[in-house]
Amino acid sequence: MKFLVTWNISQDKWISVLKTFTSMSPAERADAGEGVEIIGRWHDVSARTGVAIFEARDLMAMQRYSMRWNPYMDLTIAPVLGDEEAVTVYRQLVGSSKT
Repeated sequence: MKFLVTWNISQDKWISVLKTFTSMSPAERADAGEGVEIIGRWHDVSARTGVAIFEARDLMAMQRYSMRWNPYMDLTIAPVLGDEEAVTVYRQLVGSSKT
């Protein structure tokens, strides 16, 4: 399963999050825990926000990863589909539509 994660770091936690994140090695930053892979992560530094795409075997694995950062920032996690997966769902919807 793929998940879209967005985050927002409050002003009062900004510097402590920066210190934690920048002190991590590249391997530590890439380690999302068992069953979770970071596909990509992008930061809007000036807005103290960002987005990431993760692939996880299940929601519980994703929730375990989020527990690492939840004390420091607000996270939103949503399951997402790729184009072909979405087309399959859309075809089911269009096929059952009476319009």
